[in-house]
Amino acid sequence: MAVLNIPNKNTKITDAAEISKFLAQYSIWYRYFAAIEEIPQNASDEEVLQIFATPIVELKKQGGYTTADVINITPDIESLQVMLDKFNKEHWHDEDEVRFIVEGRGLFHINPGNDDEVFSIEMVKGDMINVPRGTYHWFDLCKEQRVRAIRLFQQKSGWTPHYTDSQEDQKFQPLCFGPEYIANN
Repeated sequence: MAVLNIPNKNTKITDAAEISKFLAQYSIWYRYFAAIEEIPQNASDEEVLQIFATPIVELKKQGGYTTADVINITPDIESLQVMLDKFNKEHWHDEDEVRFIVEGRGLFHINPGNDDEVFSIEMVKGDMINVPRGTYHWFDLCKEQRVRAIRLFQQKSGWTPHYTDSQEDQKFQPLCFGPEYIANN
């Protein structure tokens, strides 16, 4: 389950209902699927989409999404840092960013603006988030540098990042807490 971190308030939230409530004030929705099915280790992207076909169809209806795909990020990807540099700088999109983590973990940083403090949410297997269009954010991998996620799109062209060049992302470490934090708190 996710860990929401508000660093300037020295606050961490690990309860799914509390995370959802906190994020809702920024029009971000969060869902946790405790009974996520085990995915075979060598499952193809098509097999992953098939395993989650029913919730994908429901989400498409709810959000007007037209397509879904799977992104796989692993430490052995050639030019991994070049790829990560597209995600780890503050940006926004013309449409919602929906991610459902099916393996690994990663860290969304959200900059809500309006003098609200930047916060992060560490996403793990079973976590789903919808970051609304226009929301300033960035994404980092955790130390394992491994994440597999289902992405939903209204139009893939709407997912093009628009960088803010604010350098706000430079003020925050990509700090993941992981399952050991959750287990001990």
